[in-house]
Amino acid sequence: MAYSIALVPGDGIGPDVTAWATEVLDAVGDKYGHVFNYVELEAGGKAIDSTGEPLPTETLEAAKQCDALLLGAVGGPKWDTLPGHLRPERALLGLRSGLGVYANLRPAALLPQLKAACPLKDEVLIASNSEGRPDFDLLIVRELTGGLYFGERGRSADGNSAFDTETYSKTEIERVLRVGYAAAKLRRKKLCMVDKANVLESSRLWREVAKEIAKEYPDIETSYLYVDNCAMQLIRAPGQFDVIVTSNLFGDILSDEASVLTGSIGMLASASLAGAGGLPGGEPVMGIYEPIHGSAPDIAGQDIANPLAAILSAAMLLRYSFGLEKEAAAVEKAVNVILDQGLRTKDIAGRSGTGASEKIVGTAEMGKAVLKALENI
Repeated sequence: MAYSIALVPGDGIGPDVTAWATEVLDAVGDKYGHVFNYVELEAGGKAIDSTGEPLPTETLEAAKQCDALLLGAVGGPKWDTLPGHLRPERALLGLRSGLGVYANLRPAALLPQLKAACPLKDEVLIASNSEGRPDFDLLIVRELTGGLYFGERGRSADGNSAFDTETYSKTEIERVLRVGYAAAKLRRKKLCMVDKANVLESSRLWREVAKEIAKEYPDIETSYLYVDNCAMQLIRAPGQFDVIVTSNLFGDILSDEASVLTGSIGMLASASLAGAGGLPGGEPVMGIYEPIHGSAPDIAGQDIANPLAAILSAAMLLRYSFGLEKEAAAVEKAVNVILDQGLRTKDIAGRSGTGASEKIVGTAEMGKAVLKALENI
């Protein structure tokens, strides 16, 4: 099988980590008989420097012709003084809306090899886990193309006030909820819908729609939390959560909070999907796949960055956009193998939870180790 992948290395360490993600994808192709064709595109700061805009029209149009998009990172201090519509981050919003990816899947699980990285005490983790284990495994499903980030905004004529408007339709809410329920069916069959319905009218609509949709999924345990309470519960008892579904703004904040509990954003991948079909058992869909870490320009090109989040993002790409579950699982297993071996980039060094000896390595050595582990799976 041949697949086309739009590749946006982006800024800072983006090129460093996506280089190893594509190496792993090519190794998967050789091992399982697939061909991955890459269409390298510019977006973010690099595109601003060469074209004057964060998302050139030709980038978006070329991406639409591909089966999936693999992204490194965009942004950096170099472009911080630009007006909002010209900031590198606008490329992300444009790609999401232009490719129709409206559901962001952000897994956050505590890996046993990195258990010491979690800032929570064992007794907190154990108490919140129904099976009494000192860990957690949750998935945040964030609505990605509506709400405050895409609403009307502006400033008063005198410049003394500003406004951002949150608007949601029933359709937007329903479709992301269905992605959440599809994911919950494949996990522990629990879904928590997070809003601020005691204050916000848009949140009241979220809750109304959620209560209607929940009736269609009687096998899923559905609960509701206000966003401030959810933020507290993630720290107090993260093991209680399975799937969390929420709005664009709330999902942005909560997913970053959850990532801290894992100990390093250098390990966390994400997928942004154009529907629930990409979940195992459904039809593959267009998706944007990216590590959640930023561009970290201060360490770019120094063989320091952790490539594992980008590699795990490539595994999500295999699973959701190409329907290659066996291949995705092999990549994830290879990452676990090298962590078991004690290999660590600087961001995860000294954080082992297994007592194993560690060896600090650079970006390239970590990437090569994943390739070697993949050969033997």
